Amino acid sequence: MNRRWIFAGLLASVLFAGFAQKPYKAVFYNLENFFDTIDDPRVQDDEFTPEGARKWNAERYARKLSNVERVFSDIAASDGDFPIVIGVSEVENRGVVEAIAATEKLAPADYRIVHFDSPDERGIDVAFLYRSDHFRLEGAAPVRADIPQLPHFKTRDILTMWGTIDEEAFFFLVSHWPSRLGGQEASEFKRVAVGEQIRRIVDSVRNDRPVTKFVVMGDFNDDPIDRSLVEGLQTRLSLDELQEDDLFNPFAAIFRAGSGTLAYNGVWNLFDHIVVSANLATDASGGLRLLPDADSLYWGRIVKPAYLLQSEGSYRGYPLRTFAGKRYQGGFSDHLPVYILIGK
Repeated sequence: MNRRWIFAGLLASVLFAGFAQKPYKAVFYNLENFFDTIDDPRVQDDEFTPEGARKWNAERYARKLSNVERVFSDIAASDGDFPIVIGVSEVENRGVVEAIAATEKLAPADYRIVHFDSPDERGIDVAFLYRSDHFRLEGAAPVRADIPQLPHFKTRDILTMWGTIDEEAFFFLVSHWPSRLGGQEASEFKRVAVGEQIRRIVDSVRNDRPVTKFVVMGDFNDDPIDRSLVEGLQTRLSLDELQEDDLFNPFAAIFRAGSGTLAYNGVWNLFDHIVVSANLATDASGGLRLLPDADSLYWGRIVKPAYLLQSEGSYRGYPLRTFAGKRYQGGFSDHLPVYILIGK
């Protein structure tokens, strides 16, 4: 056989081996008030019942479920593989998350669920869906959000889960930080406190198991440049700034370029984050690491197909919400989903 063809064959084999394993996707999506239709007397969910102000009935619930199924299945279709981990916020209970996992298009992924009821007065929580064929769960726990200035403040828990991917230690956190109710500056101390608390959790786990790789995701109700992330969570905005124990925000560059995950008064904010530890961002040992988008070269990705956006009216181009004020419009969410790629 001609040596040139032998070389070409070997090269093709090497390239195929290098790309045979698809990168893993880790996704976060704020589902915007995904309640079931049943009145829970323990929480303030009355408006999201058939008799409530939102007329939240079985038909509207089913449409919301179908919308969420479409988003996650389309993210999977981008490379033909389901996300390995999905973090969600604004779900009322475990039943809602189970219904998502059981939809026709997502059922083949056989998602397992991590969820705990939180003390939030409206009854909305955060949760994880994960693929047990790739992520081997070792444990999970909710952590009560602690705001020292407001010892009785009730908000969503910080949900943690840990295990291994390809025999590497991973620790995931998903949280929904306090809102900007009352104004950004007046409410900032709450988000700073939660950011500091998550940073303490990360440092504590790292001290016990230094090789652990961290993924911190959620709706932080602040942009990448805001104090709660830069000082509270102590994130770095570029890889050049990273030190060994730092956290990197893959969405800083895309935010600086003018993109965001929600819009208000004509301005895009990027409140939805997936932050990673330095050893995941820059692993040079051949292990799993953060991968850039081949098209844009950004480290974080915002999912923004046309069907997730308003197509007309004064809010044209904004995320297509389930409700516009009190008016039902059957949309998806007031936030856009985000994800990162992890591979070798």
